[in-house]
Formats: sequence, C-alpha cells, structure tokens
Amino acid sequence: MNKQDTELVLTHLEYIKDKVDANFNHLQKLNGRVRNNEVTLSWIKGIGSGITFIVSCILGYIIKE
Repeated sequence: MNKQDTELVLTHLEYIKDKVDANFNHLQKLNGRVRNNEVTLSWIKGIGSGITFIVSCILGYIIKE
C-alpha cells in the first residue's frame, strides 16, 4: 500500500470510530430513559397492588357480614 491508500484507510477508520462513539453515547441516553420508565412502572404496580389489597379486604369484610 502506498501512502495515499494508508491515509484513506485511516480516514475511514476515524469516521467509523466517530460513528461508533456517537451510537454508544446515544445508547447510554436511551438506557437512562428506559431505567427511569422501569422505576415509574414499578411504582405504579406497587400502588395498584396496594389498592387492590385494600379493596379486596373491604369487600371480604362486607361479604362476610
């Protein structure tokens, strides 16, 4: 390979490296969003479970009498 080909390959490698780094940073942001959504869903599930338990206890007490 001559010097021109080497420079061309290095230029392409630099471009690929930049794109991979940009994709990595974008994935880090997406993972943060997904993590936040999972936490929110866990809270909603917990509140729903608590409400269901309370309603079933009240209905069980009413039906028992």
